[in-house]
Amino acid sequence: MPTAAPTPPASQTLSRGIRILELLADARGPLSIDELAGRLEVHRSVAYRLLRTLEDHGLVERDAAGRIELGARLAALAAGVAHDLQAEALPELTAVAGDLGVTCFLAVLDHEECVTLSSVEPRHAVNPVAQRPGTRHPVTRGAPGKAILSLLPKASWPAAVSPALAEEVTDAATRGYATSHDEVIPSLRAVAVPFVVRGRGPAAIAVVFVASTHTDDEIATRLTRSATAIREALGG
Repeated sequence: MPTAAPTPPASQTLSRGIRILELLADARGPLSIDELAGRLEVHRSVAYRLLRTLEDHGLVERDAAGRIELGARLAALAAGVAHDLQAEALPELTAVAGDLGVTCFLAVLDHEECVTLSSVEPRHAVNPVAQRPGTRHPVTRGAPGKAILSLLPKASWPAAVSPALAEEVTDAATRGYATSHDEVIPSLRAVAVPFVVRGRGPAAIAVVFVASTHTDDEIATRLTRSATAIREALGG
């Protein structure tokens, strides 16, 4: 019986560089080299070399205090991810943000995480909630994650889905939208509607807010219109 070919070793350097980008995306502000080194569990000199390479490519940059944040080059790279989906979603995200006065965003599934692909804040709101593109969290948390799970067969759900969460996802599938409160960020609420674009995985259009004058049903109805428009623009 032939022996299976060994799996090529992963690049530790590349993996660490990607991890730095993930840490910076998850942090809601710049980080120092020491903070990054600590979270990577590497010596400061190793973190410094990794950051210099990322900086040379414009993927990270330093603020006035020398702390590290994501670079502008990442925006150009991100714009190329599911470009057609982002292009069709942007007018709808903008319209929902304007109609409801809350931040509206598009989320997609990435392995067992829910990732924000694009986001629009309301133009005239005071202190709108920020939802940065690239933000990720487990698909088992938050309205967009539950909405996306409602489109997947149970066999594809992560092992971390509890009986209580399974019931929430089933309810979301029945009514066509999911909700959350205090699940990803304390004090924030979210409503999300799932949809599928032909040839792509499941996605969700969602809003996040502290408070709203609209009911969850009203918000979901508005999101459903936009989800339908995006799906139809991309050929169903």
